Order: sequence, then C-alpha cells, then structure tokens
Amino acid sequence: MPYFDAASAAPLHPVAREALLASLDEGWADPARLYREGRRARLLLDAAREAAAEAVGCRPDEVVFTPSGTQAVHSGVSGALAARRRVGRRLLHSAVEHSAVLHAAEVHAAAGGSCTELAVDRRGRVAAGDVAAALSPDTALVCLQSANHEVGTEQPVEEVAALCQEAGVPLLVDAAQSLPWGPVPGGWSLLAASAHKWGGPPGVGLLAVRKGTRFAPQGPRDEREAGRSAGFENIPAIVAAAASLRALRAGPETAAEAARLRKLVDRIRTRVPELVPDVEVVGDPVHRLPHLVTFSCLYVDGEALLHELDRAGFSVSSGSSCTSSTLTPSHVLRAMGVLSEGNVRVSLPYGTDGAEVERFLEVLPAVVRSVRERLGVPAAGRETVASTAGGEPEAAPAAAAEEPGGPTASAEPAGLVVDSLGKRCPLPVIELAKAILEVPVGATVTVLADDEAARQDIPAWCTMREQEYVGERPNGRGAAYVVRRRA
Repeated sequence: MPYFDAASAAPLHPVAREALLASLDEGWADPARLYREGRRARLLLDAAREAAAEAVGCRPDEVVFTPSGTQAVHSGVSGALAARRRVGRRLLHSAVEHSAVLHAAEVHAAAGGSCTELAVDRRGRVAAGDVAAALSPDTALVCLQSANHEVGTEQPVEEVAALCQEAGVPLLVDAAQSLPWGPVPGGWSLLAASAHKWGGPPGVGLLAVRKGTRFAPQGPRDEREAGRSAGFENIPAIVAAAASLRALRAGPETAAEAARLRKLVDRIRTRVPELVPDVEVVGDPVHRLPHLVTFSCLYVDGEALLHELDRAGFSVSSGSSCTSSTLTPSHVLRAMGVLSEGNVRVSLPYGTDGAEVERFLEVLPAVVRSVRERLGVPAAGRETVASTAGGEPEAAPAAAAEEPGGPTASAEPAGLVVDSLGKRCPLPVIELAKAILEVPVGATVTVLADDEAARQDIPAWCTMREQEYVGERPNGRGAAYVVRRRA
C-alpha cells in the first residue's frame, strides 16, 4: 500500500533500524555513571551528538536531544524569550508556523508578552522585507520555519537570518520538514527538528543553540543535556536518529533522490488539474520541498476523500477542516487565503516508486467524482453549475425572510439568499455555486452559514471563479457572506 504521508512521519530508515537494535544491547545504562556500562552509554550518546551536529551544521556542544520535536520548539522559544526579557518581550512569527510555535506563542502572550504575526502571500511565503519592517528594539525573538509542513513552501531563512543578525535579534528555525534534505542555510541562532520526519524513531527531538545566543532554560532542570532537557536520555532511539540523519548526508544519494522525487511531484502538480476539474494546487511551485505537494478540490468533503483514497490503497494527509477534530480550517491555508475543502497533501518518502504515483493519478479522478456525486455535484463542477442556470434568469421575486430552516434559496431584490445554516462545508459552497447563475450579472448571492470553514472557502471560491466577494456580516448564530456575480 503506497504511503504518501512522509511529512507526518517518514518510514523508519534501514540504518535507523540497525542502529536501534544494536544500541539496545549497549546503550541501556545511565550515561551519567562512571562504571563500564555507563561509560559505554556515554560514548554512544556523544557519538550521536557529534553526528547530529555535523548534519545540522553546528558544534556538538550546541546540540541537545529532547523527547520530541514539539518539546524542542517549546524549550527553544521559552529559553530564548526568558534570556532576553530585559531587552523586550515581543515575539515575531509567521502566520503559517507549526502549531508547536503557535502554542508557545500563546503561553508567552498569556504571561504578559506580546506576539506579532507576519503575513504570508498566497503561496505561503513570508517576505523578508516584512520581517525587516516588523523588527523593533523590543523584539526578543523571531521564529520562522525553514519549510511549511502543509504546503511545502520554503521560507527565505538566509535573508531573514541576516536581518536578525543586523538587528541583534535571535532567530529560531523550525527545521523539522527540511532537515532531511540538507542543512539549513544562514546565521540562525536556534534550530529545532524531529527525528521521525527524517526516518528516525519517534520520540527524539533536537534543539541546537549556537554559542553566543543568550538562553535561559525554563521549567524543571537537571544535569542532563546541559540543563536544557530534563530526564533520562533514550539512548537507543537517539543513536538510531543520529545514524539515519548521518546516512542521509553520507553521499550523493540524498541529492539524487530529492531530484527524482521533485520530478514525481512536478508530475502530480501538472496532471492533477488536468485530470480533475475545479482543483487548486497550493504552495510555491519553485521555493518548495522536493517531495511534497498539496491541492484542494472544490465541492468535496475532505474526510470522505481521504477515506476513499485509503480504500483505494493510498495513505495521504490533509489540512482541511473536514479532516480534523477542531472543525476549523487549517491556519496555514487560512493565512494563504486558499481553498481548504477537499484538501489533499501528498508527501513522498524516500524510495517512492514512480509507478505508484502513476496509479495515484489514475485513481484520483474517479475518487473525487464519486465523492462529488454523493454530495449532489457531478465531477465537472463548472458544467454542473452552468446547467443549473437554465439560460438568463427571470426577474427575481420578492424577498423572503432570512430565517434558519427556511427555503434553501429565497429571492430578494438584490439577488438570492441561500440558507446553509447547520450545514458543513463544502455544502454552503456547493449551494453558492448553484445559485450564482440564477442572478443577473451585478446582483448578489448571500449565503447564511455557521460553519467556520465557510469564512475561508467562500472567498477562495470567488477567487477561483472570478466572482466578487463583497464581505460578511453577522447573522444570528452564523454569518451572511455576500458574493456579487461578475461573470
């Protein structure tokens, strides 16, 4: 069964498996003890630290291991902010950072600090100029991921690092997604990563703090990991993580594999919009990770789509609100202003067979079509919507009351009111698409909806359909989203 979700967790690297099994016999003792077994464990831990530091591009004494990548981020953020409390308490971060950074920012704000979110463009990329404009004397820390975990867009880390150095502000880079493909360039101050993203075992994080960076570890501390990560080290897992990371750096295979996977991803980016109507491929087409592509399908329930792909034998992921427990759109897709419904993230692991990608492209159109048909929208969404118009509309009848439970579409002098209260996306968008051609050009369709995803997907639909999104206004327990027909 093709596994296409390496961005969540990469399959265990063969070298990691061998190192893990071998170190279980040698690395079980306490590395802080002076007897033979402890010394042996310490040698393994030191060797792993040296290998990890070489792969990251820093000194071994700048690297500590944590129980997870999330813990590495939290420790890095809290320690850097605490050390610069006298300078200021302002944290800058991009709008598309991993939730680990956003949660750390929430804790900082709750403790009296301030947070400034840096906007991204429609491709999910921060402008270095925006970072320069946002830097101020009270800025304590800047957080910027090297590449986005949902859409693969790479950030201008090297440019931002130079700006931060000039301003005397430390930069923390979340390198979880990019470190498997090479060291992070630039003069960053702190770096966090997670072993299960590069084929190491889960439960190992990495935090690098470069010499000269002020850092004050927070929370309970002990003598382990330079006081920056408390608790007994999982030496077998750490050794396996470092061994797999070193294996990725040992020869030209990684660069060759990155180039091969990039070609496969390019094929997906090109073929999916050709094979499936009403699809938006998101993320930067150039500045991106080699193995990851994300696209969103109009008029599709994301959870149903992923279930159908799973039944067809493909393991993929999604940033869609319909596939999460929060029932809110992905903050990454929201910041980019792109469609969230029917969202699919394909992230190819090392060694992916090109034939598996071709079979995915063969299966996808029928899967999307079946999901759309269950929702009352045949596969060709544009043709379906056009057929509902039935030619030029007649004069609109008198307005109807905007009450929950009323008719699906009630006419008013300015156009139509579509009652989608109580319905989850993509249903409000489907009903908007069917209603838009029932009004004259220049008239409006107002969609009543209480699904949070509608706030994102209705404007995104307007962009894709070249219609005018007028705005929203409160409406009882939901909101009224107004769209003017332009074409």
